Amino acid sequence: MQQAEDFRAESRALAAVLEDQPEAEFHRPTQFKNWTIDHVLGHLHLFNAAAEAALQGDAEFTAFIAPVLKDMQAGKPILDCQFPWLNGLSGRALFEAWKQGAESCADAFARADPKARLKWVGPGMSALSSVTARQMETWAHGQEVFDLLGLERQEQDRIRNIAHLGVATYGWSFLNRGLEVPEPAPFVQLTGPSGAVWEWNAPQTDNFVKGTAVDFAQVAAQVRSFEDTGLQAAGTAAQSWLRIAQCFAGPPEDPPGKGVRFKTDLPPR
Repeated sequence: MQQAEDFRAESRALAAVLEDQPEAEFHRPTQFKNWTIDHVLGHLHLFNAAAEAALQGDAEFTAFIAPVLKDMQAGKPILDCQFPWLNGLSGRALFEAWKQGAESCADAFARADPKARLKWVGPGMSALSSVTARQMETWAHGQEVFDLLGLERQEQDRIRNIAHLGVATYGWSFLNRGLEVPEPAPFVQLTGPSGAVWEWNAPQTDNFVKGTAVDFAQVAAQVRSFEDTGLQAAGTAAQSWLRIAQCFAGPPEDPPGKGVRFKTDLPPR
């Protein structure tokens, strides 16, 4: 399953920029809800393990996720729900555990049937969708790490998986907020890092989204404001969508405001 290798590559790209960071860097707050890099890695590590448990079967996943769900249902923030499972793991030790866990997760999905149905915290999904979600979350949370470190990520065409997820969740972005879904869905034309052009939905001259796949993925994953990208949006449906786009599960989240998320300018180390 190519998506499993894309998830692996995404995890390794994030690991590469953290490999030589001193311990103190893992405890600096990012622009995402003041989560530290440590918090980000803990979150990714937990849900990579959850996805791997889901591959093992419904019973295994239910047993794994039960303590997390109990804390969530008690009203604890998602960040606090990971601490009991991590059991004090942090800093470079957590970094190493996350790296090993990501490789194990990628290996498990590489052996899986892409069409296998997996249980999850929200609606169930196919194994292919599950590992694509792992890539998306790694890429999205990786953005706050790259931003904090003042680094520009070297994007690859595997970002098409995340762009596809963004297009596929067009209706979900509205329904999740109790809004009517505007029809028809906009035509989407995106240019990948290699220069490849990807298209979704029927061509329309007055209802479309055009631009780079990276910009679109940043908006769909809510790591940038639509206004901070070069995306073109024509028509009410397209413009409304890009202001609430959400390609991840969970309650509706508001995207960052204009200028709130950006790459930090740091002097060379």
